[in-house]
Amino acid sequence: NLMETIKQENKELADQLTELRSEGMPVTVTMYQPIRGQTDSTPNILADGTRIKVGEASNYKFIAVSRNLLRRWGGFLDFGDWILLRGTEHKDGVYQVRDVMNRRFVNRIDILESIDVKPYKFEKAKIMKTSLTVSGN
Repeated sequence: NLMETIKQENKELADQLTELRSEGMPVTVTMYQPIRGQTDSTPNILADGTRIKVGEASNYKFIAVSRNLLRRWGGFLDFGDWILLRGTEHKDGVYQVRDVMNRRFVNRIDILESIDVKPYKFEKAKIMKTSLTVSGN
């Protein structure tokens, strides 16, 4: 019966969501630098309007996420959300979503880095949304 099938599918989807919330969403992690070839014509302005000092890019702990992770395209993240990144060699930690990647990428995050940082890539990382809030104090 259709109702039973729908209930079963809903339960399976809810279980998958619970697992993703506790385990984390699998992503590939790469990096980008605030230079024209890797961004657009305004490398100091992120997609959410944030202006950065290009020379201090690595200090911000900002990330770009693939579109499928953003709520406006069906994902679970919004600009300003904080995520916990795990499964990298030296980049695990908390980052803030401030930018969006080119539409060709899926399940990816890109960490904003300074010009002198050597490129890196981690294929088996995971992200979880955190409820971290920063007070104005």
